[in-house]
Parts: sequence; C-alpha cells; structure tokens
Amino acid sequence: MSLDTGSDLLSDVDLTWVKRKELLFHVLLFSAAMFGVAMLALLIFDILIETAYGVLILGIDVGTFLTSGASRTWEQAGLLPAIIGSIWLVFLTLILSFVLGVSTATYLEEYAPRNRTTRLIEANLTNLAGVPSVAYGLLALGVFVNGFRMGEILLAGALALSLLVVPIVIVASQEALRAVPDGMRNGSLATGATRWQTIRGVVIPSALPGIVTGTILALARAIGETAPLIMVGAVLEARSTPDPTSLFGSMPTMIYYWAFRPVTEFHNLAALAILVLLIILVGMYGLAFFVRNHYETRV
Repeated sequence: MSLDTGSDLLSDVDLTWVKRKELLFHVLLFSAAMFGVAMLALLIFDILIETAYGVLILGIDVGTFLTSGASRTWEQAGLLPAIIGSIWLVFLTLILSFVLGVSTATYLEEYAPRNRTTRLIEANLTNLAGVPSVAYGLLALGVFVNGFRMGEILLAGALALSLLVVPIVIVASQEALRAVPDGMRNGSLATGATRWQTIRGVVIPSALPGIVTGTILALARAIGETAPLIMVGAVLEARSTPDPTSLFGSMPTMIYYWAFRPVTEFHNLAALAILVLLIILVGMYGLAFFVRNHYETRV
C-alpha cells in the first residue's frame, strides 16, 4: 500500500515537472515571436515618424517625390526612375525565374529518377535558397557583366536577381507538385493521356496556386535586395527612367544612397521611400493571397 502511494506521488511530481517544462518552452517561443513582432513594429513606427516629419514639418511634396528623379537638393529629389527600375527588374526576374524554376521543378518531380543524384541536386537547391544575396551579385558580376560583356545594364541586374530567386521558386514549385494526389495522375493516364498531357493538363493546373504563391513571395524578396544590384553596377542616384539595356537604379539602392547622405533631410526622403517600398511589398503579398484563393476556388 505504501509502495503504491509513493508511486502515485512520484507520478504526480513527474507530471508537474513536465507541465512546467512545457509551459516554460511555450513562454520562450511566444517571447521570441513577440520580440520579432515588436522590433518590426518599432521599425515601422520610426519610419512613419520620419515620414510624417518630412511631409508635415519639412514640407516634402509627395507628388514631386513620386514623379521626379534624383537631385542634389532634397526639395527636388524624387523616386520615379527608381520605381520604374524596380518594376523592370521584377518583370524580367519573373519571366526568367518562373520559366526556369517551374521547368526544373517539373523535371525533378515528374521525370527524374529517384536516385542519389536527384537527392543531391534537391539538397543543393535547398542550400542555395539560403546563400547570401551578395554571393549571387558577385557571380552575376563575373559571369554576365564581365564574362559576357553585357556591362552594367538593367538586364544584368535582373539576371542577378533571377539567380537569387530561382532556387526558391524551384523548391516552392516542387512542394506544390508533390501536393497533387497521385490518383489524379493515374486517372489521367488511365484515360489514354500521355505523360506530358497529364502534366500539362492535370498536374500543373492543380499545383498552380502553390507555384504562383511561391513565385510572388520570391519576387517580394527580390524587390528589396540591394547587394546584388550594387555588385552589378546599379547607380545609386537614379536620374532618368531606365530600360533593359541602360544603366539603372532601384528603390533599395536609392534608399541606401539617401540614408547615408550627410544632409539629414535626405534621411526623411529615405523613410518616405521605405514606406513606398513597404506598400508595394504588402501589395505583392496581398496579390499572392488573392491568386492562391482564386485558383484554389477554380480548381
């Protein structure tokens, strides 16, 4: 009887300690998450304060800011060429990364044999998604700018960003393709469709929500990158609207330039430019959410 009582007490003590550990672990996870959210909120609050001070106190004209180019004086400085440059970069990066990324993912998932070589390729793709962006900029500088003699043009910047986001697009596309049930593939093949017809008409349309979402999120990362663009020669002070074969600037490089100017008013311009970039990023995330829901509803 006494042994049973001691056993029950020991069990109660063990359970109490386990519950305390679980509670402590939960508190640590919650604190870590809230720390990140708090830092993000603090940064956004600081940006809003700097922007409000620039617009309301210094008198920055938002219309001039959004319709003019860089200038030596902060009163006339604007972001339009940088916005156009970023739009060009995202558009070209979308075409290059989507075609290459989805094609590679389709081959790896639907055609490539499941052997050691395939697993090695997939592991390397996952690792490439975490490589620092400056490394892709150096690669693009050596291969495209200097090797292919393209020069410091916008297309070279788009190729650098494509190198950055292609691994992310491939991994996201693979996950979307894996989520398609094998029964849908087998049902299509059973009706007499070829393998390519099954992939084109059944597999890819079913995986399209995940593919599109992953691509848009990857582009949202690319639009905020600075290091690869500086490596390939993006101008820090964009004065004229670029095209794919000309010198170019972007919103991140312009923000970088203004943030390190000795004149404090340019810091307020940088805050306003960051706010514009954040609005564009939120729009891209919203587009990813909308596209995913739209295609899921249709499928």
